[in-house]
Amino acid sequence: MNSFIILNSKDSVGVALDDIPAQTLLHTEKGDVTTQEEIKRGHKFALEAIPEGADVIKYGFPIGHTVAAVPAGGWLHTHNLKTNLSGELTYDYQPIAIHNDIPKDERTFMGYKRPNGKVGIRNDLYIIPTVGCINPLLDIIVQQFKALHPDNGNFDNVMVLKHPYGCSQLGDDFEQTRKILVDAALQPNAGGVLIFGLGCENNQMDGMISEIERLGGPIDHNRMKFIVAQQVVDELEGALDMCEELNDAAKDDVRTPQPLSELKIGLKCGGSDGLSGVTANPLLGRVSDFVTAQGGSTVLSEVPEMFGAETILMSRAKDEATFHKVVDLINGFKGYFESFHQPIYENPSPGNKEGGITTLEDKSLGCTQKSGTSAVNDVLQYSEKIKSPGLSLLQSPGNDLVSSSAEASADCQMVLFTTGRGTPFATYVPTVKVASNSYIAEKKPRWIDFDAGRLMNTSMDDLSAEFISFIIATASGQKTNNEKYGIHGLAIFKTGVTE
Repeated sequence: MNSFIILNSKDSVGVALDDIPAQTLLHTEKGDVTTQEEIKRGHKFALEAIPEGADVIKYGFPIGHTVAAVPAGGWLHTHNLKTNLSGELTYDYQPIAIHNDIPKDERTFMGYKRPNGKVGIRNDLYIIPTVGCINPLLDIIVQQFKALHPDNGNFDNVMVLKHPYGCSQLGDDFEQTRKILVDAALQPNAGGVLIFGLGCENNQMDGMISEIERLGGPIDHNRMKFIVAQQVVDELEGALDMCEELNDAAKDDVRTPQPLSELKIGLKCGGSDGLSGVTANPLLGRVSDFVTAQGGSTVLSEVPEMFGAETILMSRAKDEATFHKVVDLINGFKGYFESFHQPIYENPSPGNKEGGITTLEDKSLGCTQKSGTSAVNDVLQYSEKIKSPGLSLLQSPGNDLVSSSAEASADCQMVLFTTGRGTPFATYVPTVKVASNSYIAEKKPRWIDFDAGRLMNTSMDDLSAEFISFIIATASGQKTNNEKYGIHGLAIFKTGVTE
């Protein structure tokens, strides 16, 4: 196995696949170079001498410019490479031809067909607080329910969707919180829902019910229950009784064969390193192309991590109207940063940099690999659900917790989450952790579900076929590590003032 990789014939850098000692002679496609210092795994070295002020090319695109001359074999990172990015830009519509010749696959997965026509891959019980004040009470309810049903009863998982909001919020910020909670109540993975209110909060129960009916139609009160603590004598006993009723309603639920066109999958990365864009993210790109070729849906979020690679996504817009939606998505999020007088390009994080990612362009060109090569069919606003099959872009921040939760809110039944540095976080739908390197997969076996670092020794065709089978098995009920260890969460995008 080579100790490095060159990702594109246009590149002026190579990427170390493992630590390369100083003074190592490397035979590259552009001639022999000797490393001038140690190049750590995931970091970049110059394939040829690069003068000060010159663009540095990776993935075939500029990832910034040098602020000092770099010799052949020299290490390129934050000390000598800076971003080229600036504020809002104007863009021209320059579409490219899209070819997705992946054949139809007749396999099915075993899912739960809901009365509204949607399909879940889990039959979970969600307990949703209208306000963060009551989070501790809901832990007690889950403990009592699991004492009666150690195997979760008729549900696959039982979880509280904790959050700190629902009161002291105004305007759009409040409406956004309520919408995310309603989205969770209507998630296709929910086999039963208990919405638990306090009584004095801004997020009143009647408003929640009205919004659920507006977005989801008539409520099935066998599957969705409501309780307000201040209106009953014993809220714990009342809530436990309702959970028992929900459990009884789910007793006859069974999985049935569902076509792959019913898959809705979120594409996410967090704790990325310099190999995320080399292994794990391209693997997700293959999966995205496969799922959309079957008539299914994939969702790419994290708008700030599109900055610097946005023109690639724009060129793949299905039509000019969608192109303009992508432009508005990108410039709108830049405007969000500017409205709070914050720098647009503070990304990457310290951990990203330690792992070899230098500039936001470097990160974004790797992150957007998750979207594959298929057409961008739609752009979704935050808290909006998937409207059409194919690849959609979703307005959300780069924050792992918020962005993953937004994908679940959009009706993604699972989230594929790549990581190079490692992270235990998972949202409230099955969250498949995909390691960019075998080191973190071996170090954190309770976090990682699939090792994409194996691409160093396995072909993309073989590993993607294996991963697609893994995804079908997961959709059919095979538990992810976050489910095995009870790790799940909900995070809401806070945008306004707090009273």
